[in-house]
Amino acid sequence: MTKVYKIHRGLNIRLEGEASRDIKVFSLSEKVALSPEAFQGITPKVVVNKGEHVKAGQTLFVNKHYPEIGFSSAVSGTVEEVVRGERRKVLMVIIKTDEHQEYVDFPIKDVSKLSCKEVISLLKEAGLFGWINRLPYAISVYDDTIPKGIFISALRDKPLASDFEVELDGNEEDFQAGLTALSKIAPTFLGIGPLQTSKSLVEAKDVSVNIFDGPCPAGNVGVQVNHISPVNKGEVVWTIDPMAVIFFGRLFRRGKVDLHRRIAITGSQIKTPMYAETIVGEKISHLLKDNLREEKSETLRIINGNVLTGRKTSIDGFLDAHASEITVIPEGENKHEFIGWIMPRLKEFSVNRSYFSWLQKKKEYRLDARIKGGKRHIIMSGEYDSVIPMNIYAEYLIKAIIVGDIDKMEALGIYEVAPEDFSLAEFVDSSKQELQKIVRSGLDMLRKENS
Repeated sequence: MTKVYKIHRGLNIRLEGEASRDIKVFSLSEKVALSPEAFQGITPKVVVNKGEHVKAGQTLFVNKHYPEIGFSSAVSGTVEEVVRGERRKVLMVIIKTDEHQEYVDFPIKDVSKLSCKEVISLLKEAGLFGWINRLPYAISVYDDTIPKGIFISALRDKPLASDFEVELDGNEEDFQAGLTALSKIAPTFLGIGPLQTSKSLVEAKDVSVNIFDGPCPAGNVGVQVNHISPVNKGEVVWTIDPMAVIFFGRLFRRGKVDLHRRIAITGSQIKTPMYAETIVGEKISHLLKDNLREEKSETLRIINGNVLTGRKTSIDGFLDAHASEITVIPEGENKHEFIGWIMPRLKEFSVNRSYFSWLQKKKEYRLDARIKGGKRHIIMSGEYDSVIPMNIYAEYLIKAIIVGDIDKMEALGIYEVAPEDFSLAEFVDSSKQELQKIVRSGLDMLRKENS
C-alpha cells in the first residue's frame, strides 16, 4: 500500500530557464572523461595507462583502500590523459573515443532468480557498485555491509532540476530490473512526487512506493530516509540515484555497461532550454555549443548539476557522473546596485518578503551567483529549521561541527544527514556560511574518528 508523507517545511525557488520536454540527441564527442570527484569519499588509484585502449565497461580507477570497488569507462577508446592536481591527486581520466564503440561483455541475468551475493558481485565486476551511496557519512559505498534499507528518490524538486519521468521514458524495463535486483539485497523504498504519473513509478514492483507531497527538499533522499526509517548509530542504509538504477538494469538485461542518459540543459543563460540525450562524462562545450546566451560584460556560471548542490565547472569541463542537468546562470560579478537591498524591487527573490515580488506567486526569477554579503555570526533564528523538514536541530548541529564536538554531533543527528540536506538552509542563511561544506567536514571528521 502506497503511503503519503506530507512535507510542510521547505522552499520552492522558481527560476527562469526550465527545460522544455524537447529532446536533442547528441553524437559522441572526441573526448569523454570520468572524474573520481563525483564519487564522494573514495581515494582513486588509476589502473590504466596513458595510450592504453579500453572498452566501455572496463575499469579506469579503483578505490585505493577497497580495490574491489572499481569505476568503469562509459566509452571505448584510448586513454589520452590522467589529469592530476596538487599532491598528484587524480582529477579525471580522459578517453579519446573510438568511432565504433566496443563493450565488455558481462553475463545476462534473470534478476528474479539472483541472490543478494550474485547482484553485488556483478555490480562490482562491472564497476557500478561504487555508484551506490551510503548513510551515515554520505559517501560512495565501500564494503558488503548489508543495509537495513535501500532508498531511491525519483522526485527531483530542486530549482531547474531534471524531471526523472523524461529520463525514464523508454527505460521502464531496465528501471524495473534494477529495482528487482536491489530488492534482493535489502528492503527497497522508492520515493515519488504526487504529480508523477508514470506506471513504472506508481506501480513499481518489488519495492515500497511512498509519495512525498510538499515543497523542496521533499525530493531529497535524506529527507525521505528521515521520515521512513531514520538512521541510528551503527545502522547503514544505501541511497541510489534513480538513473543509476537504470544503469544497473541495463547491465543485468543486456550484459553491458551502458551509461547513456538524458540530462536537462537549463538556466536563464541558455537560449533553448531542453533535454539532451548524451553519455556520462561528455564534454560540456559539446552540449552547450551555440546555446549560450552571452551578454556584454557578463560572465557565466556553468554548474555541473543544479544551482543548490551542483559543482562549478567551465566550458572545458565534462559532465559529472551523478549530474542530471547542466545549469547556466549569470555570475553577477559586474553588477553594482544603487542603495542595495533598501530599494523596493519587483524582480528580486526574497525569502522573508523584503520585496514586493512575493505577491507574484508564479513569477520566475533570473538570479545570479552572488552571495550578496559577507560572513556574519550565526544567529539562532530558526531559519535553518524552516527549510529542513527533518527531525534534527540544524543550527545546533552546525555549531557542534564547527567546534568539532563529536559527541554532540552524534546526539544531534549527524548520522542521518548529507550535505545536500543543508543546501536550502545555505541559500536562506543570513550569516552566509558554507553549510554544505561544514556538514561535509563534520561527516569526514566522524568517519575518521570511527575508522
